[in-house]
Amino acid sequence: MKFIADFHLHSKYSRATSKDFDLEKISQWAKIKGIKVIGTGDFTHPLWFQNLKAKLEPANPGLFKLKEEDNGTLFTLTSEISCIYTKKNKVRKIHVVVFAPSLEAVEEINKRLGALGNLKSDGRPILGIDVKELLKVVLAVSSDCLFVPAHCLTPWFSIFGSKSGFDSVEECFEELSPHIFALESGLSADPAMLWRIPDGRRLCIISNSDAHSPEKLGREANVFDTNLDYFSFIQAIKTKDPAKLLYTIEFYPEEGKYHYDGHRLCQVCLSPEESEKYNELCPVCGRPLTIGVANRSVKISDQEQGFVPEKAIPFKKLVPLKEIIAEGLGKGVSSLAVKKEYDKLIKAFGSEFNVLLDTSIEEIGRVSSLIGEGVKRVREGRLSISPGFDGEFGKVNIFSSPENKSKISQQTLF
Repeated sequence: MKFIADFHLHSKYSRATSKDFDLEKISQWAKIKGIKVIGTGDFTHPLWFQNLKAKLEPANPGLFKLKEEDNGTLFTLTSEISCIYTKKNKVRKIHVVVFAPSLEAVEEINKRLGALGNLKSDGRPILGIDVKELLKVVLAVSSDCLFVPAHCLTPWFSIFGSKSGFDSVEECFEELSPHIFALESGLSADPAMLWRIPDGRRLCIISNSDAHSPEKLGREANVFDTNLDYFSFIQAIKTKDPAKLLYTIEFYPEEGKYHYDGHRLCQVCLSPEESEKYNELCPVCGRPLTIGVANRSVKISDQEQGFVPEKAIPFKKLVPLKEIIAEGLGKGVSSLAVKKEYDKLIKAFGSEFNVLLDTSIEEIGRVSSLIGEGVKRVREGRLSISPGFDGEFGKVNIFSSPENKSKISQQTLF
């Protein structure tokens, strides 16, 4: 069965997340987006885990559904964990996403991790242990768990991060490296950047939203064609099977907030080549730049840009529908006008991914000519983006000018 899955997200118990980020809202927005399998996020947090036990019931093997308000959305048990520790005289800060096959496995993981750190402090707990030791704990509970380095190139909290990461999976996990089967690309990178790195070619690349509010679900996702159960899609990831993991859905990486190098306070944004000219120092204040994922991927690569490995799992780059509508209308993403247009398109075509991926441009155009043209340009990559840097998201420009939008509207009108 073909379906879309988004595994990495958070709950209302994580810092800087929406207060209404509960299971009901996650389920509701997964349906709106067109996501069939959604991660629970934050299963290490005691109060959130109580929610999971109280509100979910078993559905397909290893998957769960809401006891009440079941709309067909299936949940898989996931959680992001942060490890901060010192190794080889350098502070390491690594985020990982852990997948578990059962509530019993999660309960045992939480019990063991609770002895190592404070799980109540945040939905994404910080543990002062080597990430390799965390992997040992997870594998000791169940070999059916999956352990994935999160947003693997971002500067501050990732396995390859410029500020606190490593140059390879083996350097990080040593003899346990064979138990790492996948990497998460993150919003600021795409598989093409990771294919230049040996680990990015060897391992499966998955993509997830890392959502901090329900509306952000599906910013990135994975498209499978497997049996609809935990063990089938985990096996597809472990074997990197292109017949079962069909493709990933990616942000345009330039839109991610760590794509280029820069200094947010100085409003300096530089490509890797420009950074090199300044010796990776800010030309305004003279301090070291935050080195983004584009630069970092070059530093640890052994292949030229554009290299595509054999049997690579393909990917499609999208812009969220509300962003396309907002630019088309010249309104804010959260405006009432954008919401009305979004709701109209969802009602007409069933889900956001149906609009972005599958519905013909002619059909979309019958509902909104401008949005139809916007979706077409996004599908074809005909857009420009001011790259994100040092914590600031990039800015997408699909129509290039108000005059251009006006022309498109007039052509359709007449």
